[in-house]
Amino acid sequence: MSASPGKQFQLWEDAFLKSVQFWQYATKSLLSGGAAAPLIEPLPQDRRFRDDAWKKPPFSLLYQGFLLRQQWWHKAVTGVRGVSPQHERAAQFAMRQLLDVYSPSNSPLTNPEVLEKTIDEAGRNFVRGAQYLYEDLRQQTLGKASSDSEKYAVGRNLAMTPGKVVLRNDLIELIQYEPSTDKVRPEPVLITPAWIMKYYILDLSLENSLVKYLTEQGFTVFMISWKNPGREDRDRGMDDYRQLGPMAALDAVQAITGAEKIHAVGYCLGGTLLSIAAAAMARDGDDRLASVSLLAAQTDFTEAGELTLFINESEVAYLEDMMWEQGFLDTKQMAGAFQILHSNDLIWSRVVREYLMGERGSLIDLMAWNADATRMPYRMHSEYLRKLFLNNELAIGKFAVDDRPVALTDIRAPIFAVGTKTDHVAPWPSVFKINLLADTDVTFALTSGGHNAGIVSEPGHAGRNYRIRTTRRDDRHIDPDSWINETQEQDGSWWPEWSRWLGDRSGALITPPPVGAPGKGYAPICDAPGVYVHGE
Repeated sequence: MSASPGKQFQLWEDAFLKSVQFWQYATKSLLSGGAAAPLIEPLPQDRRFRDDAWKKPPFSLLYQGFLLRQQWWHKAVTGVRGVSPQHERAAQFAMRQLLDVYSPSNSPLTNPEVLEKTIDEAGRNFVRGAQYLYEDLRQQTLGKASSDSEKYAVGRNLAMTPGKVVLRNDLIELIQYEPSTDKVRPEPVLITPAWIMKYYILDLSLENSLVKYLTEQGFTVFMISWKNPGREDRDRGMDDYRQLGPMAALDAVQAITGAEKIHAVGYCLGGTLLSIAAAAMARDGDDRLASVSLLAAQTDFTEAGELTLFINESEVAYLEDMMWEQGFLDTKQMAGAFQILHSNDLIWSRVVREYLMGERGSLIDLMAWNADATRMPYRMHSEYLRKLFLNNELAIGKFAVDDRPVALTDIRAPIFAVGTKTDHVAPWPSVFKINLLADTDVTFALTSGGHNAGIVSEPGHAGRNYRIRTTRRDDRHIDPDSWINETQEQDGSWWPEWSRWLGDRSGALITPPPVGAPGKGYAPICDAPGVYVHGE
């Protein structure tokens, strides 16, 4: 910046113009009693200033001034000649974090909602807030779960879809769910969830369980439940996860059902692993996959969002040293990074709501699942970060399976990919890149919501919408901006669209297969949700 006089002049000019505009707005707003049109609107995902109380002076002036400063600082840390994209993104991120600390919404003196609550309750909201803060600090210090967490329990009101564990190895339990219909499709569905969290994100409560929905649509569903690794698993790598995960599960599913083809589904990291497995299968002539569905899963990591700010050579080396000492990456260490990425939603909005407003909502199933994190073993996480995030080996055809590289272009099974609009973990333009990497028909759906809520988007959920479009193998490429502008938005859940897509690529209905196959070594072991999901 000190060597860019042109940029400095632009910033001085912009600051002067913004000051003039702000004082004009302030004058109009004070004379009209707050009827002046705002100079700047918050970003769609910014919910801090939505209440009507922010539209009246002096609070309208406070938040408008804050948004103008925020906009100016964005210009100050972008477009500086000679700055690398990595450093520019880091500067943007750091400046936004600093500005968010000083948002007028975070102070009880400048937040009209807090002031109104304080007057109405004569300050009792601060008393409750102090109690909540004490409870939270005590729970963190003692390492205890909140008392509200007892409201939800796996096997009692979470992960309740009936089924049996039909396979258990050193890394997974495979759950086969009981059929909900008299007839089912001959092609079963095998789901590979992410191992960073427990599998039951896709089988939450009965009303929003993706597993239950699929069984009701006439599919035989299998789900991988990952073991929560400990020190003894420190040397398990990506290939262990592939072989003991989706590959072992595919063998079991085929043996139990007798199906020639299987619909494979992967969510988040599980989708990345599935894409590696599918590419290796295609390379080796294994054509058991009827389709591949990738839910919020990345295969190209060049634009993997703000999470890449924490993933460079220095950070990876630091993580490797830390994981080498303990054998795994701890859940708290992962949670901190995600909270910073969502600081407005996960930190500051909570501070305002709970500690200033004195409001603590009851725990919901998605929040209970989110608190049930897992660890990641040293070797696997190191390989994942280096080979995929740092070196992007999968996208460029250098990721090796059995000492030979795999290529996503080998996959011939049709692909259904889902991105979510406000995903900070797997930004939808990054997920969209499967269109560039695959040499097959790709149906891409963009749904409202974030990384988790956009996927758990059951029919009937208010406010949900999506876009969907199929790109044939021989079609010309379309970029993400053009795609979203040319693809019509539809109200509702994307689940029925996906179910129809799977049905169109399935055979005629048949009698449901038995649960398990004792004669083939896959006797039912125990009831779902199994044992591994309870691993602490």
